[in-house]
Order: sequence, then C-alpha cells, then structure tokens
Amino acid sequence: MIEKSPLAVYVHIPFCVKKCLYCDFASGPAGPEEIAYYMRILLKEIRSFEALASLHFVQSVFFGGGTPSLIAPLYIRQVMDLLRSQYEFAEDAEITLEANPGTLTEGKLAAYKDIGINRLSIGLQSIHEFELKTLGRIHSYQDFLENYETARKIGFGNINVDLMSGLPRQNMEKWSATLRTVADLEPEHISAYSLIIEEGTPFYETYSKPQGRIYLPGEELDREMYRYTKSFLAERGYTRYEFSNYAKKGFESRHNMTYWTGGEYVGFGQAAASYVDGRRFSNPSDTEGYRTHARNAYNAFKAVPPLSVKEQMEEYMFLGLRTSRGISREDFKKRFGESMPRAYERTLLSYFRQGYVAQEKGRIFLTDDGIDVSNRLLSEFLLD
Repeated sequence: MIEKSPLAVYVHIPFCVKKCLYCDFASGPAGPEEIAYYMRILLKEIRSFEALASLHFVQSVFFGGGTPSLIAPLYIRQVMDLLRSQYEFAEDAEITLEANPGTLTEGKLAAYKDIGINRLSIGLQSIHEFELKTLGRIHSYQDFLENYETARKIGFGNINVDLMSGLPRQNMEKWSATLRTVADLEPEHISAYSLIIEEGTPFYETYSKPQGRIYLPGEELDREMYRYTKSFLAERGYTRYEFSNYAKKGFESRHNMTYWTGGEYVGFGQAAASYVDGRRFSNPSDTEGYRTHARNAYNAFKAVPPLSVKEQMEEYMFLGLRTSRGISREDFKKRFGESMPRAYERTLLSYFRQGYVAQEKGRIFLTDDGIDVSNRLLSEFLLD
C-alpha cells in the first residue's frame, strides 16, 4: 500500500468589490452570472485532478483572492464538498478563508464555521481612515472591528490580520498605532507586509515617479518600521517565523509553511500556482485562457517537465532562508543525497563574515542585517 504524502490546496477566487489601487493580483469586480460560470469551471478543474487523491492527503486548504468572502458561502461549500469527496483529509487540517471587512456578515461567518473553515485571514491593512482610502480599500476600521468581534462570538479561534507598512505619508507614529491596536485584540497571527509598488497598478503611475516617491517612507524609515514590528510583536507574544509573518505559539500558518519548506501544493483557479511531483506550473492569469486550460488541466500538468536537481536546490535555499528556522546542511543532504555545493558554502562563509547569516543548533538563518538586504543575498543562491 502506498503511503500518502501531505498536500496543500489553494483555491483562487478572483472577485472583489473593486480593485485596490496597489493590487496586481488576478482579480476584479464581476456580476452574479460571471461568478457562477467561473465556479462551474473551477469545480471541473478540481475534478480533473482526482488522480492525486491516491497519492496525497490534504493537510491544508486556502481560499485566496480577490475576496473569497464576497461570493455566496454556497460556492465555498461546493468546493469543500468536492475536495472531501476526492481526498482524505488530515484530522486537524487547516482550512483558511481570506476575508475583507465590508463583505462579511454574521450569516456568512456562521456558514463558514458550518462548512469547516477553521481559520480566517482578514485584510485590515491599517486602522487609519486616510490610509485605507489611499489604498482604495472599501472598509473602515470600525467595519473590521465589528467583523472581528462577530467572528470571535461565532467561535473562530484562529484569526490572522493582514497589515501593511510603508504606505504613502505613513510615519512611525501611525504604524505603531496600527500595530498596538491590532495586538490589543490578540489575533493568533499577524501578517505585516511592506507595500510594494507593482508595475501596471494605479500606485505605480502615482508613486514610481520622482514627484510621487517623496510621499513614500524612505529606506531607513521602512527598515525602522520592520525592526520595530519584530521587537514590538515579540513583546506581545508573537514570534516572527517568516520575513513578514508573526504568530503566537502553535499558530504558524501550516499552509504557507508548505510553500517555504518545499512541500507539495496544488492551486486551482485563475493564475493559481502549483508544485506537485517535482513539477512547478501556474494556470493562465487571463479569464479566457484559464477557462480553456481548466477543461484539460490535469493533462497539462502531466506534460510539465520536472524541475532539475539544480532548480530544486536553488528553491530550497532561497525559500528556506525566508523562514526563521532557516536551512541546515543535514536537511540538504537528506533531501538531495549530497552535501551543499561549494558555491553555496563559499557564499554562506562570506555572509557569516559580514554578519548577514548566523547559525544555531545546526540551522543557518539570516540575521536582521541580512533580512535588510535579503533580495540581494538570496539571489546569490542561483547556481550558474
């Protein structure tokens, strides 16, 4: 009998009330008919991957977007019913749904609980009304607070709150107020991301030009915000386990840890990414391309060539070093059957000397100074 291995499942719901000004995800507004049609195609794609069920059991499901809480809970139930009919689930499987204030109701939250959703990820971003309007968010802080309190009343005991620093005209006082206010609510998990100005977004048109950049926090302030976040949340009982993610003990996102530790995951929906059987692939990001692809998705997956050993080594290094646990030579050898290449050892030795990397209990991880320049450091682990 084949021993099944763990699998994470991502389900992309690409719909939202309106697109935020900084967002470059595959998402946007849609009417009821378009939503219904998309969900039918999505279910067909999930059915096409039924063969994975003989090899895997599901350890996590993540409904992301877009705004999954925008659509009727019936659609979420249909997806979960189909997944449960195809796959064995771990008894303690983590089932997350992303939700935005302004789209949640007590009825929806009760329905999610009944469906089996046991983790909510709520996109607050800021407690300040000016900052929320600047981002193009549809909610107020009061909307968030009411939704959060209702979720607690209904019985959700695992809630993440998304926050964003580095916003236009944001200073340390505003950022620290957001952190303090949210930490006082004691969510189990806080994701604190720094704003990235993505090409093709309204923010790019406004803030990538010299006259716009003056409104963004400078590099030093952005770094100060990041370090303050770590120290403040540590005082409140949150451990940083990945560059931008903080959790109380035992509440690290198992789904996201699958990504960062090289575990297998399958993504369903428009623009969703997968890593299964050594193959990495993504669905088309355009609507028509996805609809065509979804009808033959499993065969398309089987046609994707596996990653080379070199590519797998690269991913192990630059994904693993994003986490506080880092990587280890012992893990590397178990995974690849050989020691780290000399190029990696030379790079790590150089980073040790510069104070960018530290080692403890056999594990190698980036220091705070290393995280400050992590984009440059991690690129050094791409083998020639």
